[in-house]
Amino acid sequence: MSKRKKIIQKSIEAANGLSLGISIIVAIILGIALGYFLKKITGITFLFWIGIFWGIAAAILNVYKAYKAQVKSYEEFQNKK
Repeated sequence: MSKRKKIIQKSIEAANGLSLGISIIVAIILGIALGYFLKKITGITFLFWIGIFWGIAAAILNVYKAYKAQVKSYEEFQNKK
């Protein structure tokens, strides 16, 4: 593999890792915002914590989906050998 191809491959891997991190942060922030919005509308504090839980659950789901995609990619790579 040429040096240029290695650099491009490393850049793509770094971008994938960065997008996963951003999706985790966005999921948690959206969950907090949703919980805060529901709390302000209804006045029920418990809804704020439910929003936080939804955000964290969405972040965990994003990590799980990324993991499954990496496993599938690895299996395809192994089958090509």
